Formats: sequence, structure tokens, C-alpha cells
Amino acid sequence: MIDQLIEKDIELLIYLNNLGTTQWDGFWLFMSNKFSAIPLYVLLLYFTYRQFGFKKTFVAVIFVVLLIAASDQTSNLFKYGFKRLRPCHNENIADLIRLVGNRCGGLYGYFSAHAANSMAIAMFFGFLFRNKLNYLFPILVMWAISVSYSRIYLGVHFPLDVVTGILIGLIYGILFYTFFKAFLKKFIV
Repeated sequence: MIDQLIEKDIELLIYLNNLGTTQWDGFWLFMSNKFSAIPLYVLLLYFTYRQFGFKKTFVAVIFVVLLIAASDQTSNLFKYGFKRLRPCHNENIADLIRLVGNRCGGLYGYFSAHAANSMAIAMFFGFLFRNKLNYLFPILVMWAISVSYSRIYLGVHFPLDVVTGILIGLIYGILFYTFFKAFLKKFIV
């Protein structure tokens, strides 16, 4: 059963990755670049400050830093625990995929830290603003899904790597949002 799932994962990667065209490569490279999200992060920081003031924003930043650290390190634990080669490092399929960009990333890819981190941020801030800026939640989720899909498009992650990352990010985002709200209630009314 696991072998069938992995085979389907490979087939889906090859199909989705080969849908790409040179006209879209720049866009997906941009979506995958961690620095391209800086304007979004600045905007979220601004919204947080406007809604909650300096003290709560400072606490939120600490929780987001811890959230990303937890998500990222969990990804590293999985990568070195499962040791599943990234598609671009897998000699059996490397010639069947389009590797967009000039680097593949580390040797192992299960699961995608890009997918986990972007979804974790989307969940945390989506819940944080759900009552005040309710339009923001779907925008953040679409951004996180786009970042996640970019990893398949670029040929550096399998779909299962991305789906697992999205699920882990979803869990961490909600968990850290819950911790944040509890912390505020207990220490910063």
C-alpha cells in the first residue's frame, strides 16, 4: 500500500511539474523565494500593531518566531528521519521532471518546510484577524497554497511532501494561535 502511494505520488509530481512552462517559471520562482513574502509579513505586522498595540504585537512576534522555528525544525526531523530523496536528487526520475531554478535544495525533502511555514503563518494570522479582517483569511490560505504548489512546480518536492507540510503547518498555526491567546489572557489582559 505504501509503495502504491509513493508510485502515485511520483506520477502526480511528474504530471504537475511538466505542466509548467518557461513563461510561468519566474512567477513560481518568486512565489517560492522566502524573501518575496517580506511585504506580506510587514503588512501583517502593521495590521497586528493597529489592532492590538505594541505590547501584544511584540508577544505575537515572539509566538510567530517560535511557530516558524517549531515548524522548520519538525520538517528537518522528518527529512532526516524518513530520508526521502527530493525529486531532483532521485536518479530514477530526475530526467523526467523540470528542475526550475539553479538549485535543488538539501538531499532530503519529506516534508516541505515552505509548505508548513507558509500554512502555519496563514493559520496563525487568519485566526488572529478572523473577526476584524475576515477577508484576510482566504487570501492568506491562497498565498500558502501557492507557495506550497511552487515547490512541486519547481521540481524540488513531491506532492505528498507538500500536502504533509500543509497539514503540519495547519496544526502548528492553530496550536500556536491557541497558545498565544491563552498567554494573552493569563499575562496581558
